[in-house]
Order: sequence, then structure tokens, then C-alpha cells
Amino acid sequence: MGILKIVVLISGRGSNLKAIVSKCAKKNYPAKVIAIISNNSSASGLNLKGNFEKIVINNKLNKKKFEEDLHKNLKRLKPNLICLAGFMKILSPFIIKKWKNKIINVHPSLLPSFKGLNTHQRALNKGVKISGCSIHFVNESLDGGPIIAQAATTVHENISSKELSQKILKIEHKLYPAVVDLFVKKRISIKKNKVLIKNIKNINSFIKNI
Repeated sequence: MGILKIVVLISGRGSNLKAIVSKCAKKNYPAKVIAIISNNSSASGLNLKGNFEKIVINNKLNKKKFEEDLHKNLKRLKPNLICLAGFMKILSPFIIKKWKNKIINVHPSLLPSFKGLNTHQRALNKGVKISGCSIHFVNESLDGGPIIAQAATTVHENISSKELSQKILKIEHKLYPAVVDLFVKKRISIKKNKVLIKNIKNINSFIKNI
């Protein structure tokens, strides 16, 4: 089996990027991160060391030109999987259609609840008792693509938005590499806009133990 090529898109610190890179760095692992693409030249995630290309696309470009440059780079890199990891730009149908079912994203809520930004404070304002994160395919609706996996945690009374964010981020760092692993092992498929996972008991067991 050939090496699965991964490109990760970031805008900031790239903590999920680091988790994915660490997973792929294991000896004889059949996938590798071949490039990081960012819309922010100051993104601290670009400081991560590794044998991958680092590409910055000027965020001041208009949306059409930005995505033309993004697609040009992706076409050259030919990734099997594109991971959005704190990438703070909404992709247009142009990119999504060109790379259909190859783009996944992590969102810090149990989708379909609390799509968009300011997720944790909105969850606390509603008094939720559990929250978590979701890994989903990217489609043309905001945070609305087919859900691949989710993991939850208890929202304790009086927890702050920052504390909840940090708690869920730790879960993301486990769940995102696990989902990448599902891709590597070709265990993910989509049927009627729902994600099917082979050996579903295994992934359920993993999520339960996070």
C-alpha cells in the first residue's frame, strides 16, 4: 500500500497539526504530512519542525485569488487527505468540489449544535451539561458536512469558557489523529450523506476511552 499524503491547513498555533504529525511520525506508518498551508505568515504552527513543505498564501488576496493559489498548490501536492486544523477561512464551493470527500475539519462542539465561532461561551450560555468535539467532512454548508466521529466530556458547574476550551482541545488531540488513522486504513466511506466506518465497535471503544 502506498503512503497516504496529508496536507494540513492552519491559521494559528497548530496544536492539532502537531498531533497529526506525531501520529504520522511513527515508524513504518503508512501516511505522512507532506505540507502545511497557512493564510497567516505569523502562525506559530509554521515553526513546527519536520520533513514537510511550508506554504503561506497571502490572506489579503481576494477570495477568488486566494483559492486559486490554494488549489494550485494542492494540485501540485496531490494530497489524499486535507485536514483543516484551526484554519480560519471558509472554503468556497470551488475548492470543496475540486477536493470532494478529501477535506475534513475539527469543530469544538458536538455538531450539529453550536456551529460557527465562539462555541464554548455559547454552549455555557445555554447551560449544556456535555460538550465535546466533532470531526466532519467539509461540504458547502458551515460546519455541516457528514460527521465522522465525536467525543464528549462533562461540563462542570462554574467552568469558564477558557477552561472548557482547553479541556476539549485535549480531546481533539486524540480524536483527530484517530480519524486520520481510519483514513489510512481505508475504513471510512460515505453513503447517503452519512459516514460509515468499518469495525465500528473499535472506534466506539476508542471514543469511550478518551
